[in-house]
Amino acid sequence: MRARSWRLGILVCVITLAAACRDQPGPSGPGRATESPVPPELPSPPPAAAPDAARAPDAPAPFVTERVTGEGAAMGTHLAFAAYTTPTVGTKQVRDAFDASISEIRRIESLMTTWRPDSEISKINAAAGKSAIGVSDETLAIIKDSIHTSAISEGTFDITFQTLHGLWKFDEDLDPHPPSEKDIKARLPFVGYKNIVVDDAKKTVRLAKEKTQIGLGGIAKGYAVDRAVAVLEKAGLTSFFVQAGGDLFARGKKPDGTEWQAGIRDPRGPEFKWFAKLPLSDHAFSTAGDYERSYVVGGKRYHHILDPRTGYPATACRSVTIWATSALVADEIDDAVFILGPKKGLALVESLDGVGAVIVDAKNNLWVSKRLQGKLEVVGAPTEGL
Repeated sequence: MRARSWRLGILVCVITLAAACRDQPGPSGPGRATESPVPPELPSPPPAAAPDAARAPDAPAPFVTERVTGEGAAMGTHLAFAAYTTPTVGTKQVRDAFDASISEIRRIESLMTTWRPDSEISKINAAAGKSAIGVSDETLAIIKDSIHTSAISEGTFDITFQTLHGLWKFDEDLDPHPPSEKDIKARLPFVGYKNIVVDDAKKTVRLAKEKTQIGLGGIAKGYAVDRAVAVLEKAGLTSFFVQAGGDLFARGKKPDGTEWQAGIRDPRGPEFKWFAKLPLSDHAFSTAGDYERSYVVGGKRYHHILDPRTGYPATACRSVTIWATSALVADEIDDAVFILGPKKGLALVESLDGVGAVIVDAKNNLWVSKRLQGKLEVVGAPTEGL
């Protein structure tokens, strides 16, 4: 799991294959949704409107869709939006929907962050080994989903990875000195999803061991994206994308009938290089990679994606991209597959409905799941390197 409260800075591209990162954790920034600085992909030219002289005097002008973009900040990361207007949802309504989506993401953050002492997750952690804490239906559902994913992934996805917080320093406190084996072994007995006790009837969560801690950095952002999608749908939008760092979801197709496009970053290439493109329509996209929050010491790369079973960075993959019907699933499964490695990881992916994967393993080999064969466009081999 990732050694931080919110997810890693991962380069994902949307629309023009422009980059967007999973930024460092921290409080949400202020601001209304504004025009995105990401260069947009030019949509297909709309049908030419008939000259005014050719229309009846009282006939309305034909509708021409408009692409509207926006951005914001929450969960310590950059938020990006794009949507096409409809005959009933104009530019102002689209911008209002973007703002409502940002508010919804920040609401999820207030429940599930570990950066605020009054969040439900912080309260659970503060009571570890002592008492159960009552939580909202949403937090309860996310924790239960996390436990289920832990069970089906051999414990590779595990929200108790937060117990290791502070040992490895990959965020703004970057320190290229791995912790001692002694310090890691001292924490490991308190890591493990079976230390999480959920009482459905009472809607409580208890951590069985005093030093066990949980963090939803590997799942909450995906859930928040799904909630933002629901807000935009309620506003009447049918063609849009929502992106929070490296987690994104695209709904529908663009007015010209083409799908949205996402690019998969070359793990060892320059920052804005992609080795493959993937079309997106009514699907989410999430990438876990070892290249953003990392350092190299003694010819070995250390990074933020920790195997909760060992306490050390996972070594089987360089990057894993998950394609799924919800951002929540994509967000949690990419970590598990990264840690499991290509063979076990693909077996997990194929067992889940509507899930696909693109994997670059530790030896720079490319693996593509069955559901994405024929969809993925490889534009170049991943770059070699440490």
